[in-house]
Amino acid sequence: MFDSIYSATVAPSEFLTMAAAALITGFLYSWLMSFRIRSTKRFFIVVTLIPFIVAAVITFVNGNIGAGIAIGGAFSLIRFRSAQGSSDEIAAILIAMGSGIAFGMGYLAYGILILLCLAVLFFLISMLPIFEHKSLTKDKLLRITIPESLEYHDVFDDTFAHFLRDYESVGVKTTGMGSMFRLSFRIQMKDSSEEKAMIDELRTKNGNLEIAITPYTSEPNQL
Repeated sequence: MFDSIYSATVAPSEFLTMAAAALITGFLYSWLMSFRIRSTKRFFIVVTLIPFIVAAVITFVNGNIGAGIAIGGAFSLIRFRSAQGSSDEIAAILIAMGSGIAFGMGYLAYGILILLCLAVLFFLISMLPIFEHKSLTKDKLLRITIPESLEYHDVFDDTFAHFLRDYESVGVKTTGMGSMFRLSFRIQMKDSSEEKAMIDELRTKNGNLEIAITPYTSEPNQL
């Protein structure tokens, strides 16, 4: 059951058996992951196909070093042409690729176990009340838009000292064709009911430009 289905040369029937196992299991895996990952329909379609795509590549390379190097280069180009996803999406893709290697070497049972067992494990662990530290859940992301003429180094320090328990600058970027700056801070409020009062005071310093307070996460696209 856990032996490779491939012989010395890959027969069409063996390849079709692998393709069916990879596509069916990939579909079940994507369906299970869709309950815990918030993403687009296209993402789950791609994840469904990844096990078979990787398996097909592994099957055709089949010990050819030159072909393996060429395929590695092609995959690196795909990486630089793709937008960085969330940690959940990256994990889902890595699991799918790992199973694809097993399928590509003919180990169908191992490929199925990797996909389905890790999907269930991901599902169960995400439901457990662990890794949810109360001190981290209080963190919020404060984004302040300022005109380029405003020296932002310490202009908000007195307001932050009054309303915040802790804060840290996490990014600065230009916006509005370079005519404005967007400052990002990880903050902890002393009293969450004073959010409006803090925003009103910040508005008097940033020329009444946009201010936003959102939940803070470590995702790369939040700033």
